[in-house]
Amino acid sequence: MQALKEKSVYGLIGRNIEYSFSRNYFNQRFKKEGLSGHQYVNFDINEVSSCSKVFDTTYLKGCNVTVPYKQRIIPFLDELDEGAQKIGAVNCIDFKNGRKIGYNTDVYGFQKSLEKQLFKNDHRALILGTGGASLAVGYCLDKLGIEYKKVSRTSKTGVITYENLSEEDIKDTQIIINCTPLGTSPNISLKPPIPYHAISNKHYLYDLVYNPELSSFLKEGKTKGGRFKNGYEMLILQAERSWEIWNNNR
Repeated sequence: MQALKEKSVYGLIGRNIEYSFSRNYFNQRFKKEGLSGHQYVNFDINEVSSCSKVFDTTYLKGCNVTVPYKQRIIPFLDELDEGAQKIGAVNCIDFKNGRKIGYNTDVYGFQKSLEKQLFKNDHRALILGTGGASLAVGYCLDKLGIEYKKVSRTSKTGVITYENLSEEDIKDTQIIINCTPLGTSPNISLKPPIPYHAISNKHYLYDLVYNPELSSFLKEGKTKGGRFKNGYEMLILQAERSWEIWNNNR
């Protein structure tokens, strides 16, 4: 652990990330553990190509990546671990021996938090959204043997549009996962446009949004007596996994 006392910089790469959980979480952790030489900063960039300048930051040891760059940043990395390669999205970068190695810790955080309320008869899911986070969610559901369909605003191969999502689609599934930013503070009244009247107490609504604690999407599940969970625990778990990667790979 001696190496942890040296000057080390970590950060979050994204766009419009002043709200970020990660900076506060890690800086509080550094203070608690007495790591006075450590700091975690936001790298708020307008274009993914600007990550090249971020990578030149002195003492940079690791980064997290958030929207909209989880997929776009991959060409700027030297290597992906097996999970990130299969998922096609990166939310954690480790800088080791001059190489930039991409990982996906979202899948770890999501699976650990999802499983706590899973029932044995939860066999089908709907994933709302097709961004980087949805790739990790789909990868996790594949591992758990849960069939899923993706839903998006635009028509794509293998994806249902919200316009074509039916009441029967809702009734035929047990888990509905919001991977979109809809409902995030301050726009707390927003939610994905699905047939909420078809939701019942058999459903498990999971929202990657964590602020507010109870989103408009999750309120629909709570009102119907179903299971519901926000993305806060997933966020904590993926952050802890990132910290393990940054330190165990030294």
